[in-house]
Amino acid sequence: MKKRRIGSSDLYVSEIGLGCMSLGTDETKAIRIIHEALEYGINYLDTADLYDRGLNEEFVGKAMKGKREQVILATKVGNRWEEGKEGWYWDPSKAYIKQAVKDSLRRLQTDYIDLYQLHGGTIEDRIDETIEAFEELKQEGVIRYYGISSIRPNVIREYVKHSNIVSVMMQYSLLDRRPEEWFPLLEEHNISVIARGPVAKGLLTERPLEMANESVKEHGYLDYTYAELQTLLPQIKEKMKKNRTLTATALQFCLAHPVVAAVIPGASSLEQLKENISAASAPSLTAEEYEWLKQLTKSSVYDVHR
Repeated sequence: MKKRRIGSSDLYVSEIGLGCMSLGTDETKAIRIIHEALEYGINYLDTADLYDRGLNEEFVGKAMKGKREQVILATKVGNRWEEGKEGWYWDPSKAYIKQAVKDSLRRLQTDYIDLYQLHGGTIEDRIDETIEAFEELKQEGVIRYYGISSIRPNVIREYVKHSNIVSVMMQYSLLDRRPEEWFPLLEEHNISVIARGPVAKGLLTERPLEMANESVKEHGYLDYTYAELQTLLPQIKEKMKKNRTLTATALQFCLAHPVVAAVIPGASSLEQLKENISAASAPSLTAEEYEWLKQLTKSSVYDVHR
């Protein structure tokens, strides 16, 4: 599988990573999916301490046993929970980050994290303190690089300006092109985009649109009504059917821009994983196809957190 470099780092990741959030709570099944992904050449695993309250990291740790050198490992921090209490709360403090990383390392059964990401962020945070925590962890060799997972323009701007982030994880797909507004700024600073949600909750896959959940049928998806999706998706399928599936079109659209280092669709089954891997080997979009898709879909922008 082709690899791309994350920002100015020396992390070279497979164009398709594995978003581990959707692995579920069946340990045997989760580990099997991860092992299969590694067998097929995926080297980028993305988890978070929040997913199933640490259980996801534990599964990833068990799956990596004896294979750590094959993996570019990414996890996240900032959402804090307490045993016995419902929910979680936001804590980007230096003290918490430096404690949380120890817990992640223990669950992941490793002594370093390749890419440690702030799992959110607000403009009200003490951003300097958060950056200081990441920089110290880098100096200590506990993490190799750090990034943020955020869709808030004002937060992204602050980290671009004041930190050494190498990546920004953002929801990005044919049906959610809001991040494109920030591609020039990130490219200028040699910061990569990690694209999550590239198949838009399954809308950009081979699954029939009629199988979408009731919320999509009633309210649509982001800027698209259900009626618009009923018109748009068949158009894309028809235009692309000679060269690639809708899933492949969706992933290749994200990868068409050089600022994107990897797309990380989730996989809750081996079938989904194989569909994603097959999509990764589909032909890249031609310049004409890329422009056609951009003309056909909406180029929205974030209207809050400016």
